[in-house]
Amino acid sequence: MTIRRLLLTLALLLVPLSAKAEEPIKIGAVFSVTGPASFLGEPEKNTALMLADMINENGGVLGRQIEMIVYDDETDVNKCVLAVDKLLKKDHVVAVIGPSVSGNTLAVMNKFPAAKVPLISCAAAEKIVNPVNPWVFKTPQSDRHAVTRILEHAKEQGYKNIAIITVSNGFGQAGRAVLQELVPEMGFTLVADEVYGPKDTDMTAQLTSIKGKNPDAIICWGTNPGPAVIAKNRVQLGMDTPLYMSHGVASKKFIELAGSASEGLLLPAGRLIVATQISDDNPQKPVVTEYIEKYEAEFNQPISSFGGYAYDALMLVTKAIEMGGTADPTSIRDNIEKIDNFVATGGVFNFSAEDHNGLDASAFEMVIIENGDWNIVE
Repeated sequence: MTIRRLLLTLALLLVPLSAKAEEPIKIGAVFSVTGPASFLGEPEKNTALMLADMINENGGVLGRQIEMIVYDDETDVNKCVLAVDKLLKKDHVVAVIGPSVSGNTLAVMNKFPAAKVPLISCAAAEKIVNPVNPWVFKTPQSDRHAVTRILEHAKEQGYKNIAIITVSNGFGQAGRAVLQELVPEMGFTLVADEVYGPKDTDMTAQLTSIKGKNPDAIICWGTNPGPAVIAKNRVQLGMDTPLYMSHGVASKKFIELAGSASEGLLLPAGRLIVATQISDDNPQKPVVTEYIEKYEAEFNQPISSFGGYAYDALMLVTKAIEMGGTADPTSIRDNIEKIDNFVATGGVFNFSAEDHNGLDASAFEMVIIENGDWNIVE
């Protein structure tokens, strides 16, 4: 072989390598854009695409553009499984954001260790990260921390007897388990434990049973529309027992669904929905303010905590890519685990090999619904 032909051959071999270096970084997402949990998935999809565009307009990550590949699981677990398989086996993404709901996340999370691709879930159930799956992380604050904040507030009010009503899906079952553990552990008596189905449209039977137990407070664990129905049924039954909600209803959609029955209800929520009320020296203030301004200008609709979960997830992936200097999935996984003091919409994240959520109870504010809006409880 002549030197000229050798050089030509080497040049041809190097072309694919050079082209590959300029290829976009494929990041997958599975959200419940439609179906019963669309109030979660729609803002998550909007946010992920908006943020990817913002990152790309600023030069991308490591000089490469982000290609977001988003699938809608329609709040259906089987469609979620198919979407995840497609992302991992056909699209060959370097990381996956989502799913939106706990049940779907729990159904697919064990696929990621075999694929050696990290999953950053936008669902809240503690079971997603406890026990730790090395390839699975999540951005929403954990139900354990939400329950802790609720019970701390209840203790401050002098309440003793607690009733719970939970939805029979993945999020509700996980929350119920934590409630059953922490209510007695924190010195309360669990006087009623009622369950409702995710498609139930009337919970007066469960609330009537609770009313007969005369609790000092009720804790409802679920996501829309069930909690809004419970809020209305409570008013219809003439009950004035204080009602706490989970962080699973932290969007204006809940207030719209419950209407005047939402007045006075309490819940732990991230600072995103009360951004104007947090102090200017809070490190989250500029982050949540910028996200709110960009999202509301882009989509002409109010923000929710749920869109923030997707924002934080994509920011964590890009941060891990920058830390490792590569979009290799193993490097992304390893570096997410090293991220600490990372200020985001949901709180300040401090990950470790033992903690794949990175948040604690300080990520929450206790809020009350007054005049159709959220207010921090002083």
